[in-house]
Amino acid sequence: MNTTLVKMENITKKFPGVLALDNVSFNLRSGEVHALLGENGAGKSTLMKVLSGVHVPNNGRIIFEGKEVVFDTPISAQEKGIAIIHQEFNLFPELSVADNIFIGREFRAGNKWVLDEHAQVEGAKKILDRLNLDINPNTLVETLSVAQQQMVEIAKALSINAKVLIMDEPTAALTESEIESLFDVTNMLKSQGVGIVYISHRLEELAKIADRATVMRDGCFIGTVDYASSSIDELITMMVGRDLGDIFPKRANKPSDEIVLEVKNLNRKGVLKDINFSLHRGEILGFAGLMGAGRTEVARAIFGADSIDSGQVILFGQEVKIKNVHDAINRGIGYLTEDRKKEGLALGLSVNVNTMLSSYDEYSNKFGVIDEQKCINISQELKEKLRIKTPDLDQLAGNLSGGNQQKIIIAKWLCKDTEILIFDEPTRGIDVGAKLEIYELINQLTVQGKSIIVISSELPEVLGLCDRILVMRNGKITGELEAERATQENIMKYATLEG
Repeated sequence: MNTTLVKMENITKKFPGVLALDNVSFNLRSGEVHALLGENGAGKSTLMKVLSGVHVPNNGRIIFEGKEVVFDTPISAQEKGIAIIHQEFNLFPELSVADNIFIGREFRAGNKWVLDEHAQVEGAKKILDRLNLDINPNTLVETLSVAQQQMVEIAKALSINAKVLIMDEPTAALTESEIESLFDVTNMLKSQGVGIVYISHRLEELAKIADRATVMRDGCFIGTVDYASSSIDELITMMVGRDLGDIFPKRANKPSDEIVLEVKNLNRKGVLKDINFSLHRGEILGFAGLMGAGRTEVARAIFGADSIDSGQVILFGQEVKIKNVHDAINRGIGYLTEDRKKEGLALGLSVNVNTMLSSYDEYSNKFGVIDEQKCINISQELKEKLRIKTPDLDQLAGNLSGGNQQKIIIAKWLCKDTEILIFDEPTRGIDVGAKLEIYELINQLTVQGKSIIVISSELPEVLGLCDRILVMRNGKITGELEAERATQENIMKYATLEG
């Protein structure tokens, strides 16, 4: 029987005006992966920040290896062997991989003021080798892909010889092969007695690795179960407090024969090769493939964010030249970027401003004076229509949950009465309840005659949502599947085809 490493008893944490954790208990055994589940705002990350010394609880106690402890700083937790991989990267892009792994714990030569660079690089290489990562420790982090940066975060956490490893959405930006490598390392750490807390919205993924699961809701403890003996439907019901039924809504309409977008022989040297496809009115067209397959690059080319070398874009039967983003917007194309915080929203501005950001010119007079009241009325109407949860329209977009931020971006494009919407990773980092709302919203948009392109790395999402699926590999479309005959297996077959 594995011994208990950590017990958190009756943890309460208050912030001004918010009870973030209400009498929550949690325990972690050595050599187990314990999934921590709940919707955004349930308190999962706050609880783990208490365990890792980022927050000090108002009430409750932590027992580590049989002794009561107080973690009042992250360093005090690290010294006991507790490491956390935050959902948001905590790297220094201008420093090397080795420097980032050992930041604050640098290798010193005989003189404590002198950095032993050789020893530090060798130490980093050993950790990277454990993760089966082909990354040069001298490489600057800013030159790495998002997936590689995520793996550096994991390497940094492992470098303290952790007894407890907390992973907050560690696979959100990883490919299937990288996820398998992570799971291999996780199983190795389990065999060495490390206790792992794993926060994720990907319930199917957790089935491969989780031993137990604790569910939280609204800052409260709901229950702890054995993962293998619990169904996904049961876990979802615990998370949201209600039975969601089928997570993917039944299609309310069928696509029409009208083609609203046709792409012919689209090329960009080294990126896209002879891309050909069509999009029908009222259709949800999915793009699947492994990371780096070229899915986002197709979207950016259509939206005018990236230039093309050759090819045609035909909108509503007429060939158009989309030279920049403004051309695409003016022709009725909207793009919900995969990085909503960096490219989709102005986080420091209000919900109202973000909603209207692409439409102010339409609600201004010839002198550029904005009709503020009309903008507020439109924002309020869209807030209610999309069920955006915010105290008021003046709330900063950065203060809202991921699902509500995504809805604000959708509202922005609905303001423009956009005919074609491209959703790039529409539910990344969003909890299961908010996912259902986004899926229902996409479905309703097609009823209104909108045409949707969905790019997603989650195969169940593509399969459950789309009418037709295009699969890409190495900048090419390698397969096209109707929803009725699409499976995860044949999507992966096309995603890994040579040529």
